[in-house]
Amino acid sequence: MSREAAPRRSPAELALSIGVLALGVAAAVGTAMLPSHGGYAGIGPNFMPGVAGAGLILLGIWLLYEVLTGGWRNMPPQDAETRGEHAFHPGAFVWVSVGLFAHMALIQTGGFVIAGSVLFACVARGFGSPRLAHDLAIGFTIALAVFLFFALLLTVSLPGGWLGPLFRLAGVE
Repeated sequence: MSREAAPRRSPAELALSIGVLALGVAAAVGTAMLPSHGGYAGIGPNFMPGVAGAGLILLGIWLLYEVLTGGWRNMPPQDAETRGEHAFHPGAFVWVSVGLFAHMALIQTGGFVIAGSVLFACVARGFGSPRLAHDLAIGFTIALAVFLFFALLLTVSLPGGWLGPLFRLAGVE
């Protein structure tokens, strides 16, 4: 008689499954504390959190079932190179991170357009572009277009920063 192998149970898969289930239960408990009376539509402020909590509970149960019956199936190989992924490039990571931090630092003082231009140029550099001035110009054009779209069409105020006086002269902002 052959003995069937016990199903594979990964501690990481089990922990993640239980974590998703616990998050769903926590969301459901928090949702139960919200008021349920709705306005004219009859849907109260607890509706969407309840849907999200129920979805997380169902997903947690499904993942837990998968773990307990043999592990997650059809998982890609654990080796990044086998999956066709590129190796981690610290320089690219640093450039993108610098761009994000520069954007956070510049958004209030330099304004949306300047911060967006710097972010675009840093991300482009992280992806291997050697043309800083070209990337700044493209970033400026895109950020300006987004700024004008928000300011003129959506009437949403974004920080003008150092270009604020020019925007006010043009009647924008």
